[in-house]
Amino acid sequence: MGRRDRKPGSGPGNAGMGDGFLMEVCVDSVESAVNAERGGAGRIELCAGLMEGGTTPSMGLLQVVKQCVRVPVFVMIRPRGGDFLYSDRELEVMKADIRLAKLHGADGLVFGALTEDGHINTELCTALLAVCRPLPVTFHRAFDMVHDPLVALETLVSLGFERVLTSGCDSSALEGLPLIKRLTEQAKGRIVVVPGGGITERNLQRILEGSGAPEFHCSARSARDSGMKFSHSGLTPLQRAKSRELSAPQRLGHACATGGVLWLHLLECFLTGCAPARPAALLRTDCACLDPSGLSLAFGSLAASSHV
Repeated sequence: MGRRDRKPGSGPGNAGMGDGFLMEVCVDSVESAVNAERGGAGRIELCAGLMEGGTTPSMGLLQVVKQCVRVPVFVMIRPRGGDFLYSDRELEVMKADIRLAKLHGADGLVFGALTEDGHINTELCTALLAVCRPLPVTFHRAFDMVHDPLVALETLVSLGFERVLTSGCDSSALEGLPLIKRLTEQAKGRIVVVPGGGITERNLQRILEGSGAPEFHCSARSARDSGMKFSHSGLTPLQRAKSRELSAPQRLGHACATGGVLWLHLLECFLTGCAPARPAALLRTDCACLDPSGLSLAFGSLAASSHV
């Protein structure tokens, strides 16, 4: 399947793209990045810590991913999980990570920062944008935590962000579709509004048609058994959750997923003493099980205007 994507204008985040829609896939491993490209991704968002909503990846991961894929790689800049209220020292960490990401071949950067009262932190964003240039920058789903999304969108435009990732300030892009449509109309091509959050092959066409967005963001993850043949049976479910070999449930297509469903399940198991689902097999925490054939099928069906 040929890659079908569209983004007004040109630049590093839009290189080599034809007419259609652009699919950005969030990944946290080399294998996932390769599979995403095979599945038709026009851009990759590279993260670590997807269980925390995505954090800054290692530069080693970025370096190897850049050697293995040809599509643009945008790097998440987020020093920790949790909220988006950052200290001065965290700001310095983010600046350093941006410089290193540029040095190791990042094609774009992704970050977001808010004030304590839910507004875009213009001072911090301005400082980070200056370090990012000339690369394009996406404001991530911190946007979904803002006090007034319509005002916040104008702030991002004035600051010079190229994109904003959002679920429409709701639990998923499908639930937030009315606001995403309103934001897209308000943007008028000045910034790309990218729907993300809970996007699957089942709701993709509805979201794109209902929002008018030229791009979308997904993780398209599924679970697979770990290759490990040994594990300590005495570990508690909570301790297992800290293992790299534990992952989100099958087909958890939550963009930059927080892993909340899995986490609540594990916490419940820990508190009640019951065994977690699929106790005989450990699962991977990364997206290396991302199925390129499934992505191709969903994306190809959309391109053919058939039911997704």
